[in-house]
Parts: sequence; C-alpha cells; structure tokens
Amino acid sequence: MKWTDSQRIAEDLYDKYPEVNPKTIRFTDLMQWVLELDGFDDEAAHCGEKILEAIQLAWIEEAE
Repeated sequence: MKWTDSQRIAEDLYDKYPEVNPKTIRFTDLMQWVLELDGFDDEAAHCGEKILEAIQLAWIEEAE
C-alpha cells in the first residue's frame, strides 16, 4: 500500500482500531498508525496533510 491508497488504508485502520473515533484522531497519530500497517510500503516523507485528510474522511465513512 502507498499513501494514495486512502480507501484501503481506511479499511485496514477501521479493522485494526475499531474503538477509535476517526473524527477525533490527531494527524500525528494517524500517520504513525498508517506507517505501522501490515502491507504499507511508502515513505513518511511522501505524506502530507491532504493525504491524511483523505484517509481520515475515508475512515469516517467506513465507520458510519
């Protein structure tokens, strides 16, 4: 997975952290959690705020 796979990342985060409300997550935590996902293979430097926002929005949709 790469940073651009926001939907797949969101699905994996939803499965791994079902108790977390994605509306309240800090971007620093979100970035670290994505980096720790199995199958994630991209550099932290390739990530930005817009990417984290896209992942967060996809996670919110997944949770609802």
